[in-house]
Amino acid sequence: MVRGRLIGTMLAGVLSAGGGAAQEARRVPYWASISSGQALMRTGPGKEFPARWLYQRRGLPVRVTAVHGSWRKVADPAGESGWMLGALLTAERGAIVTGGAPRPLRSSPDDGARVSWRAAPGVVGRIDDCGEGWCRMDVGGKRGWVRVAHIWGVDPGEVVN
Repeated sequence: MVRGRLIGTMLAGVLSAGGGAAQEARRVPYWASISSGQALMRTGPGKEFPARWLYQRRGLPVRVTAVHGSWRKVADPAGESGWMLGALLTAERGAIVTGGAPRPLRSSPDDGARVSWRAAPGVVGRIDDCGEGWCRMDVGGKRGWVRVAHIWGVDPGEVVN
């Protein structure tokens, strides 16, 4: 649980909460984000299963790989997997900056565009308008375009509106 707590507190960025009900009819796998300030990942789909991690990072993207009633099997950016209540997730798209160096958020989806901001590895933000290798990312009101290859939370070639 310490590792989950560290992941939760080390990551920066702001995302708003939302409900997990909209995820009921989605086909797996799909992307979601943690909607709660605290979310437990369990070893199985039920409260009787032991908790493996405590996430304290609203907006952290997760990959939903299975559904069992109101429970979702998820994978986190570090590759850990387990079960969370669907109510702790939102369909609002989030991403986490990857790599070993800050990534540029550009004024338009072009490598030659002006750098508006730089986001350090581990920063979490909302994404939308993804396509052709780019996503528009919002980190606490600071917006820009980031290469899909520099974030975790969207599939290569995926279009997000």
